[in-house]
Amino acid sequence: MKTFFKHIRKYWVTIILVIMFLFIQAMCDLSLPDYTAKIVDIGIRQNGIEDNVFESIPEEELKKISLFLTEEENNIIKENYELKEIYVLKDIDKETRNKISSIVINPEIIIQMIEGPNGKQLLEKMDLSSPDEFYKLLKNEKTKEKIKTAGQQYNQIDESLKIQYGIEYVKNMYKENNIDLVKKENSYIKTTGIKMLALALIGAVTAVIVSYSTSKLSAKFGKNLRKDIVEKVMTFGNKEFKEISTSSLITRSTNDINRVQMTLTMLLRIAVFAPIMGIGALLKVIHNEMNFILIIGVSLILILIILLFTIAMPKFKLVQELIDKVNLVFREILNGLPVIRSFAREKHEEERFDEANKTLTKVNLFVDRVMVLMMPTMTFIMNFICVLIIYIGAKRVDAGTIQIGTLMAFIQYTMQIIMSFLMISMMSIMIPRAWISVKRIAEIFDKQPAIKEPEIVDDIGRKFKGTVEFKDVYFRYHDADEDILENISFKATPGTTTAIIGGTGSGKTTLINLIPRFFDVTGGSILIDGIDVRKLNLYDLRENIGIVPQKSVLFTGTIKSNIAFGKKNIDNKKLKEAAQISQSEEFILEKKNKYSDEISQGGTNVSGGQKQRLGIARAIYKNPSIYIFDDSFSALDFKTDRNLRHELKKVTKNSTVFIVAQRISTVLNADQIIVLDEGKIVGIGKHEELMKTCEVYKEIALSQVTEEELNGR
Repeated sequence: MKTFFKHIRKYWVTIILVIMFLFIQAMCDLSLPDYTAKIVDIGIRQNGIEDNVFESIPEEELKKISLFLTEEENNIIKENYELKEIYVLKDIDKETRNKISSIVINPEIIIQMIEGPNGKQLLEKMDLSSPDEFYKLLKNEKTKEKIKTAGQQYNQIDESLKIQYGIEYVKNMYKENNIDLVKKENSYIKTTGIKMLALALIGAVTAVIVSYSTSKLSAKFGKNLRKDIVEKVMTFGNKEFKEISTSSLITRSTNDINRVQMTLTMLLRIAVFAPIMGIGALLKVIHNEMNFILIIGVSLILILIILLFTIAMPKFKLVQELIDKVNLVFREILNGLPVIRSFAREKHEEERFDEANKTLTKVNLFVDRVMVLMMPTMTFIMNFICVLIIYIGAKRVDAGTIQIGTLMAFIQYTMQIIMSFLMISMMSIMIPRAWISVKRIAEIFDKQPAIKEPEIVDDIGRKFKGTVEFKDVYFRYHDADEDILENISFKATPGTTTAIIGGTGSGKTTLINLIPRFFDVTGGSILIDGIDVRKLNLYDLRENIGIVPQKSVLFTGTIKSNIAFGKKNIDNKKLKEAAQISQSEEFILEKKNKYSDEISQGGTNVSGGQKQRLGIARAIYKNPSIYIFDDSFSALDFKTDRNLRHELKKVTKNSTVFIVAQRISTVLNADQIIVLDEGKIVGIGKHEELMKTCEVYKEIALSQVTEEELNGR
């Protein structure tokens, strides 16, 4: 798992930048509802007047205000206003503005109440006939008790409405003095609108940057992850391939990586953005008296998420396992199509695949149906909360305890909070599925190959001489109960051919696979030029060995690229020589494009014998110190086999050659023949010697040709 997360750490700079841009985007989105509220409440309802501090006031009006103020408060007003045609507010800071607001709010409210629609009733209670009479009495100490009566009604006003009375006073004062409120309103709406457009533009730009960055990051992450998986798989041996099947490896390197890649993109875009938005919106409305509605909404969403998670989570891992099974069955069908057709088992295989496919579909449908419930349920919750806010908010707007713009902003912030939870709920479904894929991918990286590079390398030079010696070698497969090979000891020197023959399952292929370390011996040692193969660098070891396996493998490309497999600089002369020796040139020259003719996937456009010859040509072109031919002449006719081995002697005269064969004619002229029976050497020597001393060899030979034919060869 640590290896997997190292891949994520490579992109920490990009991730930090993405988080920064997401924070900017969230701040922009969180600011917009506030500006919407300001346009409605301040721009439209208050004609652009933000607070109760008057920007300009006639001298006569200011005198009314001063009647209610102490000497100290009047001095503060005088310091911050200058007389032009009327008194104009100086350029002041926010702290001073707040101080003036608190000074003038009480006088503004009282004046508004006295001069407003209900002013006549208040004056009658004080036995006064007009506002002017009220202002005159303010100068007389004897009238303080009567003024106190007016203050009793003022004290009953809710704090949230006091500022509205002050603003209403400022509006009326502006109207009476012919100050253009429409111009002020338009100016405020225009300025606030420009700010909103700027914020929206910044949000849009950051969203584009985030989308581009996350898409690029996830694409690079997927590319590098696939590359590293292939590099890791290249170190695997048979043991690892048995533990993780080929079909599962394909699923993990495609489907699982795609899922992780998609989740990573969503994780950066949503899992980071949603909490910022949710917490930011929550802080905006947490002090609102309707915040109990949020608790209801969030609780409903959490209950829904927990239910979905509990029901769907156990099925996610099962889906991945079933995809592996479908891939396995499909791969077996594709690989075994000729056998299936020859046994007329198409119907059986169709049913086998259909069964695996139906099981996967059934589980997928269950998961999808559970997930499908999420969106309509979430939509219902959102609409329910919205209706609840409007119902309760409308009553409070009517009571005057909240403004329409504030209500609109509250609705928007509530929706942002619910949407944040909705996005988090989506991620809560995606992350567990991706986590299963992460663990499956991490399993590949965490798996340690049985065949490892030696800690201390014995360097014998890039080009080996080629002496191979088996010393009391034992081998057992990791999950087997008994040895496959026992007490194998022999020596093969450069310029000689060692043939290995034996019955089916006698361990021939296993034995020669120990030389390039496809497996490691479980007892004894194999030496090349006197050094244990386990102490040699794997690349150097395998670079000096040319192997032609039982089943020849060709790759998509040309004939030329297959012979010169993996070589960047191709020597055409050497390539042609390899084709001639392997008896391949005959059919190559018949091709339309000769050496540049295309080889289809798996070499399906060439015959079995042609595949074997191209495989032999590949080994010859490599010019190794050690040749291993694992039953590589079985698809050749006797004439081609004889000609090929005759030509082969010319290029292998200084190399060590191993031939595993079933046909006795292939091994007759070997310098030494090793006869295997049930994993043990039961005979070693030349043909004539073995015919006399080894009963197993003699039985194999006589089962293929008569004794007269052998003697007359």
